[in-house]
Amino acid sequence: MTPVALEWIARFRRYLSSERRLSAHTDQSYARDLAALVKFCDREGIDDWSALDSQHVRRFAAHSHGSGLAPRSIQRRLSALRSFYNFLLREAASESARTARLAGPAHIAQATEPAERRRARITGNPATEVRAPKATRRLPQTLDADQMARLLQMPAGGDRLDSRDRAMMELLYSSGLRLAELVGLDVSSLDLKDGVVHVLGKGRKARIVPVGRMALRALRSWLQQRAAVARPGENALFVGRNGVRLGARAVQIRVALWARRQGLGVHVHPHLFRHSFASHLLESGGELRGVQELLGHADISTTQIYTHLDFQHLARIYDATHPRARRKA
Repeated sequence: MTPVALEWIARFRRYLSSERRLSAHTDQSYARDLAALVKFCDREGIDDWSALDSQHVRRFAAHSHGSGLAPRSIQRRLSALRSFYNFLLREAASESARTARLAGPAHIAQATEPAERRRARITGNPATEVRAPKATRRLPQTLDADQMARLLQMPAGGDRLDSRDRAMMELLYSSGLRLAELVGLDVSSLDLKDGVVHVLGKGRKARIVPVGRMALRALRSWLQQRAAVARPGENALFVGRNGVRLGARAVQIRVALWARRQGLGVHVHPHLFRHSFASHLLESGGELRGVQELLGHADISTTQIYTHLDFQHLARIYDATHPRARRKA
């Protein structure tokens, strides 16, 4: 690809961070996927984005599949490609309008348009109709209510960091937070009086989530000890031993450590609390739309995966209790 073509990727990433306000993790994923696209274009002899068509994109998806990439990862690559071309189309339209205003008639505008802008012009999104191989939908892993109770039944006493860990895990389970949402919380995000937490989710979308009684108790205990750990002026709700905001990796390590200490015998990660939160709500008769709002899902189809877990739970109850379902000893 030419330097001008590569510059459009840099512009796209600036757009993602400044206008879309996507997380650093999402930005890195886009960067990796578009880097793979650039390598493919170099092999195909494509040096400009306007030269890429739907057949090229299909070959790109097929090549990714042949290289062993999972269907979900190919879906993500194609999604990144579609988003990139939507950005190019938007920029081309904006530039056309701006040039037309400055130069008058369209034929004059085309003649006076800078060469690097003309190269960026495209007429459509070549990835619109291309689909990745169908992925098998895996049900999310969860802890059952007894396992969760065992994990959260941490021994009394301990040091300040143990108090912090209890508060983090209780909040993860009580409110179904994502890991990034948890570590992004400030002290001001928490409203102990109303029993809610103000969360900034994906796409910088804010939501208010209730906090349960046990989580509120653990949070009050942690806040009493936090001042002795946090550095002056630090706003983060959860801080590390160094007194500054706790990182996502540190939370993962602490959660896995407590799972081993409590003898769960399974690998526990922060997102497992979110899966368990949603599954347990539905098992207890929670309404799907309400669970969607609590989780901050933009599309209810994302939340519907938990209804499959709920059905499995009901099927186990049926098998264990119905006279015509129980197996004879």
